[in-house]
Amino acid sequence: MLRFSVFRGANLLRARNLLSAAGVRTVHGHEIVKQEDMTVPMYWDRKDTPLPDIPYFKELNAEQTALKEKEKSSWTNLTNEEKVALYRVAFHQSYTEMSRKSNEWKTVVGGVFIFIGFTGLIVWWQTANVYPSQPHTFSEEWQRKQMKRMLEMRMNPIEGIASKWDYEKNEWKK
Repeated sequence: MLRFSVFRGANLLRARNLLSAAGVRTVHGHEIVKQEDMTVPMYWDRKDTPLPDIPYFKELNAEQTALKEKEKSSWTNLTNEEKVALYRVAFHQSYTEMSRKSNEWKTVVGGVFIFIGFTGLIVWWQTANVYPSQPHTFSEEWQRKQMKRMLEMRMNPIEGIASKWDYEKNEWKK
């Protein structure tokens, strides 16, 4: 009798492409995205290289094919709309459209503010709930007592705090 082990089951699922992430995406109705071949000429709209390797439309419909045939004759026979349509066959955007300002900066600034606000909330929560309260040595009363004790011990009498105290008058030197 054949035993069905976990490893054999995993191998069967892997062989049918059901165990990989791509297989799971396929089962849930998502298409599989192929990786682009970077050795093949590609179309792009960029200001630094305004002339792409290939035209925007690879396959032309009947209207665009007729327009391309009309293009081979004199351009004075073409209307402005036809010239624009021919331009749109070759290019997706004009240089002016590529140079147009976008509102992406608003999204970036909003994201930065959200991040800073969330970080501020975390810091506030930590100071309120995580960090202990200030030690008693930070109180003004404790610091006065500590200063008095340092003066009584004549701590650093040459350049330190004791050198600035007048022990005969019991006040700070002027």
